[in-house]
Amino acid sequence: MNLPAISHRTSDNYCYAVNEDQLIINLKTGYDVVSVELVYADPFEGGIMGGKWHWQGQRLAIPFKKELEQHIWWTTTITPEFKRCKYYFHLKFHDGQEICYLEDGFLAPHHLEDQATMKQMFTFPWLNPIDVIKTPSWVHETVWYQIFPDRFANGSKEHKPHVKSWQEGPVTNEEIYGGDLIGIIHKLDYLKNLGITGLYLNPIFLAQSTHKYDTTDYYTVDPMFGTNQDLKDLVRQAHQKGFKVMFDGVFNHSGTDFFAWQDILQHGRASPYFDWYMIQNFPFLEQGHRTRNGDYYAFAFVDTMPKLNTNNPEVIAYFMDVVTFWVNEFDIDALRLDVANEISHYFNKELHRTLKSLKPEFYILGEIWHDSINWLQSHEFDSVMNYPLTSAISNFWLDTTKNKYQLGHQVNRCYTMYMQQTNNALFNLLDSHDTQRLINRSKGNLDIFYQQIFLLFSMPGSPCIYYGTEVALGGEHDPDCRRCMPWQSLEKGLYEDISQTIQAIIALRHMNACMQSQHFHFENHFYQLPRLVELLKIDDHGRKIRIILNATDQDVYIEVYETLFCHKYFNHTLASGGILAYEVNLY
Repeated sequence: MNLPAISHRTSDNYCYAVNEDQLIINLKTGYDVVSVELVYADPFEGGIMGGKWHWQGQRLAIPFKKELEQHIWWTTTITPEFKRCKYYFHLKFHDGQEICYLEDGFLAPHHLEDQATMKQMFTFPWLNPIDVIKTPSWVHETVWYQIFPDRFANGSKEHKPHVKSWQEGPVTNEEIYGGDLIGIIHKLDYLKNLGITGLYLNPIFLAQSTHKYDTTDYYTVDPMFGTNQDLKDLVRQAHQKGFKVMFDGVFNHSGTDFFAWQDILQHGRASPYFDWYMIQNFPFLEQGHRTRNGDYYAFAFVDTMPKLNTNNPEVIAYFMDVVTFWVNEFDIDALRLDVANEISHYFNKELHRTLKSLKPEFYILGEIWHDSINWLQSHEFDSVMNYPLTSAISNFWLDTTKNKYQLGHQVNRCYTMYMQQTNNALFNLLDSHDTQRLINRSKGNLDIFYQQIFLLFSMPGSPCIYYGTEVALGGEHDPDCRRCMPWQSLEKGLYEDISQTIQAIIALRHMNACMQSQHFHFENHFYQLPRLVELLKIDDHGRKIRIILNATDQDVYIEVYETLFCHKYFNHTLASGGILAYEVNLY
């Protein structure tokens, strides 16, 4: 028995309230466990018998599981009658042995009645409704489109100084191409036709750089993008067409032109804003890398992005006013926090309280690239950017030595890290302004490109298309991933086939409840080819679709008569690089 592989606790993603009545209970074991039963009842159930307290729980088999690389993740949902629960696990192993798993250890089943042992069972003491993690109900239905404003569309006819002609090809962070808010307004119908229902805008407020992550003024739209009125018009028209709108909040750091930093430069330690930043030495060195030399902390080691002190109540109050202004003035629906894992938890909780009081269904998204459970269980963020899923999907197609079992294990890991509510609101992406473009990572292979996007759109959560990915826009790592949208080539019809394929994938996501569902299972028993991916999706009514991605180097015979989506499928043959999705219930 591999007892060290068995793990559970009555918190985090192992045991939590999914709503005001139900608990989800998860257990992690090794592969030597063949079955698990949950034995549970109210902690105060039972009575005195023979001078001893006796507690008897009801037994519930746990049939649902996900396979991970080294473990099995068992999961079940129960409804405690009196809002509290006491429980343990009864496990059976391949060799026929059985054991009971309690909070403070293991017992043979026949020793459970031995009162001398005084073993402690797992206990969920009380289900308080106010503690239940609730995520916005609309997010899982949303298909996001991320826009880097300077490079998306230029809609203004006014002359803009220092603006280069719109062009296709490599870029740096130094050029300004004149993309603006009016340009986005002009392209709303294009996005709606594509199937987009959510706009995620990279920073749009006054800053010195093209990327605008070095904010100067959080209350004023950068003149390169337009005016505050233009932003109001954009959000209003987007709402009229059915879009949600998400801003990018840069609260971990500011630019050096921000008023508080400028006051420090002028008044030094006498500045009332001196503690708004994390300054170690003052006055600063005249030359050299001030953050590397220890003068002050910054984002990474970028001297022009000094790190704000989000432990300071004055800083917290200032940014609560900022987000209140954004919601009241522009009526936004969501906020993405840049470098979210460096901001204080106290700040994040206050942000959650402020935004949810303004709009209960407001969506708060954190930019965190790693396991984020610490930011998701105590009313901080609704979700995070699901970069672990990005890696799981991309690594399978990048490394042809990986098999579908490894892909399943890695994807399953992404959906056992958090609570079910969080999974439903995860922000799923394959590329962004911080990564290499998907078509570049796919080495120009459109089949690999499509297969990754299709799998992304099959996963629980909320998928995002980075602007231009719908036409396989190229680009290497930052800053080249921020190329101009190729509107001229689009108008000539050069990307029509690619765009129509992505449009069809998005349409299937919208039309088929299975595609949006949290319920999925990687199947490995229909076809033995190690890189033929089989995924079963199930909706809340039991309807099923099967998705097959042929990542092998050979054609595969699959006899299906009616399909929901197909790419490179003909005469019952799914070609190498092909995609097939069909409804299981018909056969």
